[in-house]
Amino acid sequence: MRTHAISWFEIAVNDLKRSRTFYEHVLGTELVSGGDENCTMLAFPFDERNGVGGALTRMDGCQPGVGGTIVYLDVNGDLDGALARVSAAGGRVRLDRLNISPHGYIGVIEDPEGNVVGLHSTR
Repeated sequence: MRTHAISWFEIAVNDLKRSRTFYEHVLGTELVSGGDENCTMLAFPFDERNGVGGALTRMDGCQPGVGGTIVYLDVNGDLDGALARVSAAGGRVRLDRLNISPHGYIGVIEDPEGNVVGLHSTR
């Protein structure tokens, strides 16, 4: 039985160091290195037994950019704080806090690589 609508996501990046700095600063968490000779990844923390996982990925054939898929990252109840940190980390807020009752609140940002990413909070 599926417990999550998303099982994994990858955000394509060209500059892994810059992207790591951005996401660690905005989300207030550390990313974990991984991958192999064909792909370099920095994984967001998650519970492998029952959580949704994902990573920043630098891989041949995958380019960052605006459009297409938007993944929503959990900001652990601190949507306003995360949105406030975006500009200082090199990104921009595309959509300020929006009530999506009864599911909580979202914001949409653009990271320094041009990826559009959603932020989600239940409060």
